Formats: sequence, C-alpha cells, structure tokens
Amino acid sequence: MDDHTLAATLAEEAGELLLSIRELGGRVGDERSNRLLLDRLAELRPADAVLSEESPDDPARTHHSRVWIVDPLDGTREFGEPGRPDWAVHVALAVDGEPVAGAVALPAMGSVLHTGRPPVLTAPPPPGTVRVALSRSRPSVEVRQLVARLSATEVPMGSAGAKAMAVVRGEADIYAHSGGQYEWDSCAPVAVAAAAGLHVSRLDGSPLRYNRPDPYLPDLIICRPELAEIALKALSE
Repeated sequence: MDDHTLAATLAEEAGELLLSIRELGGRVGDERSNRLLLDRLAELRPADAVLSEESPDDPARTHHSRVWIVDPLDGTREFGEPGRPDWAVHVALAVDGEPVAGAVALPAMGSVLHTGRPPVLTAPPPPGTVRVALSRSRPSVEVRQLVARLSATEVPMGSAGAKAMAVVRGEADIYAHSGGQYEWDSCAPVAVAAAAGLHVSRLDGSPLRYNRPDPYLPDLIICRPELAEIALKALSE
C-alpha cells in the first residue's frame, strides 16, 4: 500500500486497539498502541526510521530521508476520562523534513482523516464569527491574546490532534499553540491540514520542519487560508 494508505490504516488499527482497552487507562494505552505501530512499521517499512513519543529517541533517524513520526495516544488524559471523544492517534511520514503523508484517527468519533483522501473544507465563516480551538485547561497567553484581538469565540477541547482536526472538520477556524509541543504532536495534523488546503506554519509564519535533532517544536498555527494574514498579524502584535 502507498504511504497515505499505510498512515490511515495504522492510525485506524491503533485507534481500534485503544477503544478495546480504554478501561485499562492511558498508560497501558500509550504502551500498547506504540507497540502496534512500531511492529507494523517494522513489518511494512523496515528501511524507514521512526520517531515516537513513547520510545527512546535514536539520533540516527536524522540521517534518514524518510522518518515516520507518531504519537500513539495524543490526549492521554482525555483517553482516561470515560466518555471524552477529544483524543487521537497520529501517524505521519516526513521526507527530508517535510510532512508528506499522514493520518489522524479520532477513534471515539469513528473518524480517520488522512492525506490519501484530503477532507473538503466547509464554507468560510461569516464575518465576525471566528472560532479558535484552544486548550480546555491551559491556553497560553499568546492564544488568549489572539482570541481577544480577533474578538473570537473560544472552542475548548483536549488533545492537539482533536483541536487541529476541529479546524479541518469545520468546527473551528483557527488552532494556535505556543509552548510545550514536540514533533509528534503536530506532524500528522499538519500533514492532513495542509492536504486539505489549510494554512500551516510556525506562529511567526515560518515553515514547520520535522526530523530535527531536537524534536521540540513549541508553536504552530493551523487555520483557514483566508484568516492566515489577520491571525499571524494578531499573534505578532
């Protein structure tokens, strides 16, 4: 299967596993989902490197052109709260630092969004009704300022993947984040969002690059293309 289909297939498989063991909690979910993804990638893409949140980082990955970047359970806390749907599985492939294929599974919503069949964006929001997806517990100062400067409506939710996919699905218009993220938090969501035609970048407008020696990638913005200029301006003021 091609890389797009593989990303979607593995994200779906990991999501189904997580649903079947959800009562065991997030720690077990992280471990078992990670093992499934590593085993399947070793089977189907043995020559590629892997960067996973749940595995020790091997610096040799930086010498590979093709690197799979995965978050086996994005939103461990939400996964551990019965009934919460805002958690995800991220599977992405970066080639020479660019996210070229990816999938974000939202298992509790029965959805897998992926680059093999990019989602179709909904119509733009009416003027004055911008919605910003943000952390339900710890939105940053920069994101609060963005909301205030755009007179936006807050859409609080859990995991990074859930927030990013809210923009892809038309449930929000902007997702911005500053501080506390790594490459596995954003690579798959960025791949899917870009394939759907959304704007993706750092908060200063510079490109998002992956498979760097230090996987810390603290900030990003995913938003509707027609809002990119005003959002980036609001973040820079």
